[in-house]
Amino acid sequence: MLKSFFMKIEMPHVFTLLTGVILFCSLLTYVIPSGSYQREERKVGSLTRNIVLPGTYKAQDKHISVQGMIIGEEKKDKASPVSFVGFLSAIPRGMEGAADIIFFIFIIGGVFGILQKTGVIVAMLHKLLDKFGDSGPLLTMIIMTAIAVGGSTLGMSEEFIPLVPIFMLVSKELGYDRIYGLALVMLAADVGFAAATTNPFTVNIAQGIAELPLNSEWQFRAVFLFTTLAITLIYVLHYGKKIKNDPTKSLMAGDAFDLGDLKYEKTKLTRSHLAIMAGSFTIFAFILYAVQAYDWWLNEMAGGFLLMGIVATFFSELKISEAVKAFVNGMEEMVVAALVVGFARGIQVVLDEGQVMDTLIFSAATVLRGFPQVLSAQGMLIFQSALNFFIPSGSGQAAVTMPLMAPLSDVLGLSRQTAVLAFTCGDGFSNTIVPTSGVLMAMLSLAKIPYQKWLRFVFPLFLILMAISALFLTISVFVHH
Repeated sequence: MLKSFFMKIEMPHVFTLLTGVILFCSLLTYVIPSGSYQREERKVGSLTRNIVLPGTYKAQDKHISVQGMIIGEEKKDKASPVSFVGFLSAIPRGMEGAADIIFFIFIIGGVFGILQKTGVIVAMLHKLLDKFGDSGPLLTMIIMTAIAVGGSTLGMSEEFIPLVPIFMLVSKELGYDRIYGLALVMLAADVGFAAATTNPFTVNIAQGIAELPLNSEWQFRAVFLFTTLAITLIYVLHYGKKIKNDPTKSLMAGDAFDLGDLKYEKTKLTRSHLAIMAGSFTIFAFILYAVQAYDWWLNEMAGGFLLMGIVATFFSELKISEAVKAFVNGMEEMVVAALVVGFARGIQVVLDEGQVMDTLIFSAATVLRGFPQVLSAQGMLIFQSALNFFIPSGSGQAAVTMPLMAPLSDVLGLSRQTAVLAFTCGDGFSNTIVPTSGVLMAMLSLAKIPYQKWLRFVFPLFLILMAISALFLTISVFVHH
């Protein structure tokens, strides 16, 4: 039944889909009551966030007029639904709001363009395949564990977008399909991101806002990471074994899996490659350290990646002109992936402009007050997952919801640690399915996988991971009771 449902789904191009969602949300601003919370600026780590002040929600009347519906019209002390011009401008405003992430993706794409030109990526890939190629499951476990740990400890997500074609190559060499290749990186990163131990973009910001010690109770979340990663590995390996035994059972059956656009040839690993790898690894390790120690954000991280490209150019003895051309080509391959992030941000733009986002949050908080503790914790999980459709940004969602969920948990007799766990799970696991996630849609675009086929593959796992989240939330409720 579920299988036939997903087979019938036909998804439009990602830009068409996101534009339609923005239009739908714009229309919602005429239907959903408007209101807003008061906010104050607060520094969380190196970031300055506008934090919601609990108990300050105030409903607002809407001002609707012909002029307001077409070009917009503001009236004092009244909310204005999104106009036609506001809808059209939401996409460029979303790109402006997500500019740091967009340019971060462009720069990483350019740097990987240089690394690909030096041959180090292909040489290292074939070395791994030569060593573990006879054991696809073992290589799968190594790759996914490494990526999940990166997502859990350092919040790595967008950084993996340029690597998608490389994982397609790994999957093909191992005899799997495109979906398996994307699962290697996408599922591992999302599971790690959701089961956050020290993720600076989610759990650290959430704990900071909730006035909890940073990285507290990481041991509990480490057990959660191990559990969810083990389940995900079993799920992916089962799918891989199934399509190995019978290729017709692949969700991408009939796909030629042509990687002709990924130009490569078998390259021997040389001393020059080893020097590039050593330099890149050292720089990357420092970037990860600096995120924690010096509160580095996307701009500083992008600068570190630029240095990586310079080091690779030096050790490979590439001509400057060739390195620049490779950098530009790498950025060109990221155009759709980067712009998708800006389109997705347009959804939050219209909901904020129509002043209905705070109403959604206030309504959810009001409903949760009426349930027993365990059910309230599950309600937080469901609410955070649903909200991720509208705010597919971990740090952004933390700033919006945690100022409410933290004091709400006090009222409900729940620990604030439980509220943080509900947030990280709801924000993280839903990233595998929500079509408004810029990272998901960018990766699907690069992998050339239709959204409905990915949904058929991942949705059962999403339900399993949500059930595991509910179980750990229940444990958290009783542990802190």
